[in-house]
Amino acid sequence: MIGRLTGILREKNPPQVLLDVGGVGYEVDVPMSTFYSLPRIGDTVTLCTHLAIREDAHLLYGFATERERHAFRALIRISGVGAKTALALLSGMDVDGLAEAVVLQETARLTRVPGIGKKTAERLLLELKGKLGDALPGVPGAGAPAERSDANDVLNALLALGYSDKEAMFACRQVPPGTAVGEGIRMALKVLSKG
Repeated sequence: MIGRLTGILREKNPPQVLLDVGGVGYEVDVPMSTFYSLPRIGDTVTLCTHLAIREDAHLLYGFATERERHAFRALIRISGVGAKTALALLSGMDVDGLAEAVVLQETARLTRVPGIGKKTAERLLLELKGKLGDALPGVPGAGAPAERSDANDVLNALLALGYSDKEAMFACRQVPPGTAVGEGIRMALKVLSKG
């Protein structure tokens, strides 16, 4: 398995890049979130990679961060979701956005990505629930089950009080993991009152 490549960036042809590693050119498909973070042609770059071996091809996918690769792997494990759909999702939203959509069960957010219909979005939200949090510290849904439950309770309380998803998620990120629900709500409300 090829897990990481460091080399000179030779070509950028979205969604593919050509990476020269010790004289060997690797064609790597990347999501647009990674593509936009790449340096200039001729500069050195490191990509976390995922190698997919099929009967007719060996395909290499690259990611700027380990979190992106983790999300990609979680996506392609879902029945009916291939690498192209996973790349489209990660091109249409960042990993934090995907994790928030999963935690808040926002179908509409996923259907904004080209190629993702309502049924696919609903299946993704169901299958990904609880699978992205471990790689996403600071996002409600991360950490141990008790912490996830407390963070979700704080988030739901803020939403019930009429705060927007964006405001509630921002405030929840300011609450340290493991904080009790009551204290977490007080801390989040204090953050929101300053904003």
